[in-house]
Formats: sequence, C-alpha cells, structure tokens
Amino acid sequence: MDKDYLPFHPNPSKPAYKAPEGAVDAHCHVFGPADQFPYHPKRKYTPCDASKDQLFALRDHLGFSRNVIVQASCHSTDNAALIDALNAAGELARGVAFIDDSFTLEQLKEFHDAGVRGVRFNFVKRLVDSTPKEVFLSIAEKVKQLGWHIVVYFEAPDLEELIPFLKELGTTIVVDHMGRPDVAKGVDHPDFQRFVNFMAENDNVWCKVSCPERLTLQAPDYSDVVPFAKTLVEQFPDRVLWGTDWPHPNMKSHVPDDGHLVDVIPKIATTEALQQKLLVDNPMKLYWAK
Repeated sequence: MDKDYLPFHPNPSKPAYKAPEGAVDAHCHVFGPADQFPYHPKRKYTPCDASKDQLFALRDHLGFSRNVIVQASCHSTDNAALIDALNAAGELARGVAFIDDSFTLEQLKEFHDAGVRGVRFNFVKRLVDSTPKEVFLSIAEKVKQLGWHIVVYFEAPDLEELIPFLKELGTTIVVDHMGRPDVAKGVDHPDFQRFVNFMAENDNVWCKVSCPERLTLQAPDYSDVVPFAKTLVEQFPDRVLWGTDWPHPNMKSHVPDDGHLVDVIPKIATTEALQQKLLVDNPMKLYWAK
C-alpha cells in the first residue's frame, strides 16, 4: 500500500436512511487480495486489499441488495478479481470490466456469462496512460454485439473535447461521478451546464450521482455537492445511478463513512419515487434486464 494511501473506514455507521428493497450499489470495487490477485506492475497507485467478502458485508450493513463492481485501474486489464467476485455473488452482482483491443469476442462472452455488462474507458490522465481513440472505437464495436454499455471517467475540463468522440461510440454511455464538476464554481457554471446539456441532447447518456467525498470542499459535510446531484436526478430521473465507490481509492482528504454517504441519498433524490428509480429501477434495467 502506498504510504499516503488512506484505507477504507473500518467501522462505517449504520445509515439513518433506509434504502428501498432491492437497492443497488452501482459503483464499487474489489482490490486483490494481492496474494491471490496481484496488482498490475505498471499501476499508478497501490491500494490496500479490499476483498469481495468485505464488500458483500458492507452491502448488507448498509441495507442494500446488489452491487455493480467496477474494475479499477490498479488491476488494469487483469479482471480476475472482478470475475471471482461476480462468480461468488451470482445474481446479486454485475460487473464493468477494463479491457484492451486484444480481447476476443469469445473472451467477452465468457465475461458476459459471469455477469459483466459494460467496459470502462478512463480518460483521467493522472490514473492511466493515453490510449488512441481508434482503440476505444474498436472495443466499442465488440461490446455493442453483447449489448453492453460503456462507462467513461473524465474530469470536467476535458468534456468539451471529448463530446465528439463520445458521440461516435454509438451505445449507452454511463458517466462516472457526474463528470467530476468543480463544486466551487456552482451549478450554473458553464462547465457543469455543458454536462447537463450533453445529457439533455443525448438520451443514451446516463450518469452516476456518486462520490460527493471526492468533490466536496468541506469534508465530511457534502452539502456543497448536493445541488449538482439533485439537479441531475430531477432532470434525468430515468438515467441516474448511485454508488458508494467503496473502498474509495486514492482518497487524500479524509476517510469516508459509507453510512454517511448513504444518508446523502434522500437529499439528492427527495421523493420515494426518485429514490426507487435511482437505486432500484435504473440499475436493474441497465445491468439485470439482459
């Protein structure tokens, strides 16, 4: 583990908010254990181990029913830990893999059988090396044959130049963490409004209203992030997802309490109908309907 790496919260609180039956944590990870699933030699960071059993225990503790497990960059294209977790969870989990253009359709069909329903493209320059757009387009053509979607991770200043490319992908796109807006600029700032307009103009684009702990300027009070997530939930109620981002890789400011993160949900989805869509209907449609 890196010297400055903050391990996940050892004893998260029990949330006051009770999620609806069948709720899905639609963005979380498994790391290692490294003695069984080694981290990639060219990784940009070395996390603490965060096993599938610890993830499933957290799921139950928070009152959730299912997980969507997203392959993280520290494992690169070795999806073994992800597939192991999916096989253990059965119908209680789905996955998002990280692949390169060497993966064959036959390999991806095996991933599909294990529960993978998407791939992740990471455009955050501090986490991954640059990849030619042609490679991403080639991968997109393969995964479209399986009905998968593409999760994209970028930071707000990069959206403008990415929009033409994202439109080329030709499948459902899920944007991680609201496109990482700078909350100090407010919801009316052109950067965030560009993202809102991007979703409004492209009904194949979804987003995760997740990670207030990464965006806030006043941790562990996440009230400055609430207006951003609330805007998206209310404008696009059928295309939003929520997740813990456990075990919170590369957090530098503080160690998030996952129970506290759950208690943010009723502040961004203020009615039972919106909560049902955010936590149950939308993730079930995207990950379990096919």
